[in-house]
Amino acid sequence: MTLRIAVLGGGNGSFAAAGDMALNGHEVRLWRRDAEAVAAHKAQGGTISVKDAKGTHEARLALVTTDIAEAVRGAALILCPAPATAQADIARLLAPVLEDGQVVFLPPGTLGTVLMARALHEIGRKPRGAFAETGTLPWLARKHGPHQVAITTRATRLPTGVFPLDAAGHALAVIGQAFPGAIEPCGDALSGALMNAGAIIHPPLIIMNAGPLEHFEKWDIHNEGTVPAIRRTTDALDAERIAVREALGYGAPHFPLAHHYAKEGEEWMYGRASHDRLTESGDWREKIILTQHRYMMEDLRLGLSLIISAAELAGVPTPLARAFSSIGAAIRGDMPDHSGRTLADAGLGGLDRAGIDRVLKHGF
Repeated sequence: MTLRIAVLGGGNGSFAAAGDMALNGHEVRLWRRDAEAVAAHKAQGGTISVKDAKGTHEARLALVTTDIAEAVRGAALILCPAPATAQADIARLLAPVLEDGQVVFLPPGTLGTVLMARALHEIGRKPRGAFAETGTLPWLARKHGPHQVAITTRATRLPTGVFPLDAAGHALAVIGQAFPGAIEPCGDALSGALMNAGAIIHPPLIIMNAGPLEHFEKWDIHNEGTVPAIRRTTDALDAERIAVREALGYGAPHFPLAHHYAKEGEEWMYGRASHDRLTESGDWREKIILTQHRYMMEDLRLGLSLIISAAELAGVPTPLARAFSSIGAAIRGDMPDHSGRTLADAGLGGLDRAGIDRVLKHGF
């Protein structure tokens, strides 16, 4: 079934989303804030060149615009693969123009589902719809030019939580049309947020590779930067995330990051051998500026603080999450207070566990 899909953002994930959804036959409208980039894209003809293992394909978009109302009007699905650092601004723009029945999908979300729903609540709007988030970007992708994106692999399993949980049936049905066979329900939005792999894989990779990242012009944290000591640390950090999930009552599968690297056993979100394809592509040999990069600003500052906040609710210790969060703050020159995105920041402040559960199930 053909969907009308609005894609928000102009980065790697948003271009992969827009290009892939258009190639799959959907009507795609791309919104971004950069007026100059939008004008150039329109002048080019409004296409995205998508490179993957099967070749290069030209995807034609129905619309490229700076007007978010124009982009989302009549859309069944609103895809927002933008970094979590942009979610609050996007929420303020999106809240006045959302329509009944629309589903907003954040891949991944860092509890941005609740943050966006809260933005609606704060301006007194209550359109019937839903927000959902999953554990990773559905594409391993990098832009190769202003209108070209290379997709190394696509996700095959996307554990997805919905806000409010009451609306899960509708939300999962719509998202499933865009990602057939890939969506796996994992409960409420907090469960979905605690599937976010970025806050587990990236902090050890950039903190423990800080020396070569700042010394060499380019460095591949996934190739020579992924050594046994870092892998052991990543698994230990992931064990903290899983302990939080279990303490909050969320069941398996927890999608342990170790499955991403494994040659056998349960497949992870990107399926088998995705790590090898990632390193072979060469697209992740790049310059990472530690005080500015998305891995630092999104995954360490926001992602780890959310895990720490959820752990405090659950009564679970998270020494590694706190350590990486503090070191990241020192690198950025911030206060080491783990305050990037707490449960309160997302809109769940002042509630006990029962109160949070009620909001996650029924909404604000």
